[in-house]
Amino acid sequence: MPETTIMDKLISLCKRRGFIFPSGEMYGGLQGFWDFGPLGVELKNNIKRSWWKRFVQERGDIVGQDAAIITNPKVWEKSGHVAGFHDALVECKKCHKRFRKEDFDSISQFDHYKNDIKSRKSFLSQMKCPYCLAEVQIGKIFTEPKSFNLMFKTFVGPTEDTASETYLRPETAQNIFVNFDTVRQSMRLKVPFGIGQIGKAFRNEITPGNFIFRSREFEQMEIEYFVNPKDDEKWFKTWVDASYQWFTDLGLKKENLRFFEQPKKELAHYSKATTDIEYKFPFDKGWAELMGIANRTDYDLKAHGLTYRDEVSKDEFVPYVIEPSAGVDRAALAFLLDAYHEVEGGRSTTTESNKEQETVLRLHKDLSPVKVAVLPLSKKQQLSSVAQGLAEQLRKKFTTAYDEVSSIGRRYRRQDEIGTPYCVTVDFDSLEDKKVTVRDRDTMKQDRVATGELVEYLSEKLNI
Repeated sequence: MPETTIMDKLISLCKRRGFIFPSGEMYGGLQGFWDFGPLGVELKNNIKRSWWKRFVQERGDIVGQDAAIITNPKVWEKSGHVAGFHDALVECKKCHKRFRKEDFDSISQFDHYKNDIKSRKSFLSQMKCPYCLAEVQIGKIFTEPKSFNLMFKTFVGPTEDTASETYLRPETAQNIFVNFDTVRQSMRLKVPFGIGQIGKAFRNEITPGNFIFRSREFEQMEIEYFVNPKDDEKWFKTWVDASYQWFTDLGLKKENLRFFEQPKKELAHYSKATTDIEYKFPFDKGWAELMGIANRTDYDLKAHGLTYRDEVSKDEFVPYVIEPSAGVDRAALAFLLDAYHEVEGGRSTTTESNKEQETVLRLHKDLSPVKVAVLPLSKKQQLSSVAQGLAEQLRKKFTTAYDEVSSIGRRYRRQDEIGTPYCVTVDFDSLEDKKVTVRDRDTMKQDRVATGELVEYLSEKLNI
């Protein structure tokens, strides 16, 4: 399937089936803001649940927190965000569209020719605005890059003046740093240890786009892992490997993942080293950041005046921080893209399908929004009453759907399209033998299972 079409197909599927759609769409929406519908919120919750279980629950050296979205503005002054959290904004003088300088390769490449007049003129003649495609006329189309602060400003209290100004947090990390001492002391933690948080962050992006890849409101899964400066490189590698393993364990294909070590000149001012885990998205030349792991050194704790004293050695030092940070929304997009498959028609195991292709979301079972669908073979009361009772029983342990509308083949296809791993069919034989047919989404294998053993059977299949 051509990469140029998969995003359009996925976006259509997400809206049609209740995964993701524009926020406030009935009024035209608002660029960079998205609503996650019934299936989308289940997918997001499953991603967060898996991450939390792997990196907080199953470890003895990491604890969690849930800090406020709005905090004292001095936090953002001390962290450097007020002075330095900027992007370079460029505007086309013809269409007046604005975009980030680094989003348009030609703007960055222009710098290479500034000392070569002949090459510069030749290069400029080929440059076009990415929106209106207006050609550059010796630098007259684009404005000079201007600094633009990405934080959303707001006010606390009844008056809107400088004394009540603060910001929606642009990241979750600073909330962890300012709580370093409080959490450490209350939980009696010793270095190395980490604090994890999942929460919303807000950035006034100049060019949000590519569906939910770059949004103005998004959710982060972030750990700040505090280490002795002597051990920072060892822990940095450990977290790079562990983060990659989590993605592959949840089904992302290794051929769609790669590591990118940011060059020294591109590193953030606080970073000693940063490795991105990139995914082969169907845009941005095929590879873009999925997750970043940064060695933030002691920059943040020093900025907030925090230190650590080892109880055994009595040494006092400022810990280095290793930060694995992933976006829930961006991870959801990667999982959906990787799971999206178009297959030959007739997967319903009936002969009724005339479609050339059918869509199957082969999501990892841990991520599937719906784990089980119960489908009576017909709407006749003796079947539907048994099926509804079975669905009610299964809901106590699994996210369960019930569907009795349309043919059984069409209902199978609807569940394939949203990634449901198992469909349970109640047929007329079920009334006699007290058994149901369980269909596997991926293998198409069908097992006949006694209703009394169904919960145990599905628990084993779903590893729940």
